[in-house]
Amino acid sequence: MRKVQLLLALVFLFLLPVTTSAAPLSEIKAYVEDYYVGKINGNVQEAKTVEQVIDMLDPYSTYYTAEQFKAFMNAVNMTSVGIGIVIDQHEKGILITDVIENGSAFAEGIVSGDIITHINGTSTVGMSTSDASTLILGKEDTTVTLTFLQVNGQSVTKTIVRKPFSLPNVTTKLLYGKIGYISLASFSTDAATLVKNGIRDLTKKGATSFIFDLQNNGGGYVEAAEEVIGLFPNAKVAYTYEDASGKYTIYAKRQSVQFPENTRVLINGYSASASEMAAAALVDQQAALLYGEKSYGKGTMQTFYELSDGSYLKLTMARFAGPTTTTINEIGVPPHIATTGDAIYQAHEDAIATQYANYKELPSLLHVPTTKTFTINFKGVVGTVPEGAIELVKLGGEAVATTVEKQGTKLIVKPTQPLTTGEQYMLVIHPTIKGQGNNTMKTGSYLYISVK
Repeated sequence: MRKVQLLLALVFLFLLPVTTSAAPLSEIKAYVEDYYVGKINGNVQEAKTVEQVIDMLDPYSTYYTAEQFKAFMNAVNMTSVGIGIVIDQHEKGILITDVIENGSAFAEGIVSGDIITHINGTSTVGMSTSDASTLILGKEDTTVTLTFLQVNGQSVTKTIVRKPFSLPNVTTKLLYGKIGYISLASFSTDAATLVKNGIRDLTKKGATSFIFDLQNNGGGYVEAAEEVIGLFPNAKVAYTYEDASGKYTIYAKRQSVQFPENTRVLINGYSASASEMAAAALVDQQAALLYGEKSYGKGTMQTFYELSDGSYLKLTMARFAGPTTTTINEIGVPPHIATTGDAIYQAHEDAIATQYANYKELPSLLHVPTTKTFTINFKGVVGTVPEGAIELVKLGGEAVATTVEKQGTKLIVKPTQPLTTGEQYMLVIHPTIKGQGNNTMKTGSYLYISVK
């Protein structure tokens, strides 16, 4: 028996047909009898085909050909075979919204904003991104012919070789307030190393607190989850585990670099498997503050078993839960602070507010227009307004440029560019503004803003 790494993955939008005509049925039955954990809806030994066996098991147990197995593992490790582009629908075809630097499209000079008008001679007008992806992706070293409407208005046709490329698994940026932001897309084998590098880099840039984003993270490897949980100083236990032989407590793998104790973690309904393992560990041990939505609810663990013909059986062989009280499977992990939409807005706002704990929170401004001008009223005539005394912060980002005009007892704050529809902001007023008598403000203030 060859057993592949334990997996905690729910790879969203990854659908492959199950081809089982030549699969070794007897081997699959034996593995199910010996290792499967869960309800079996039928008699496995009476099954005549692999399809019948798989239909008796849970949704996470399935069969893969060798090629399908490779594609699945590539998805977990954020690699694929294609030309390295991110796409969206457009009235003129398929819009390229991003080009991956290590992909073959990048090498051909394709840029964001180019529109694919034809794929192998077929018009893309009205084509879905799913159908376009099916036509563009393919086997390594094969080609696809694309016609592009370039940003400069020229039309060009290129035949591009499909090559393996890697999607960025970790995204980092320094947000306003010296808050480090790290997003992890998948629990790949190198996930903990990538996150540690992000912590180091952002700390060097001045980060004093962190937001760790697991939204839309469908999971990955168990060992990676144990290592990522080990990045949190108060998370000693990774999870509790139950398989056919009994129940166990599994400890986190301590890391040389760690998040500070005030780290905020983001989850949503598409945070699954390994993401939920991490979330439950942090909740049960009060190791971080969770923001967002209840997670997906997949508390089962799978292992791949290689069969004699080179195909693979992915089989649920264990259940896992939080270290103490959090049940994951079919329930999900609830956050401490529930939000709608992207949790980054609330987490960033709270992180900023924590820094300005002695500031006064003013009433929020909701659904303002993109051309909004802000008026700040004072009791007396405004005197000196030092640079940086008023900051308009795009939540999830940095301060945006504004102009400040004095009008007697008022300050008129105008963004130099229109605000972004659907985004959220925070106006911070620091207590450095002076009146005509040279008296300063007693305290600063801030308010939340949403843009319609």
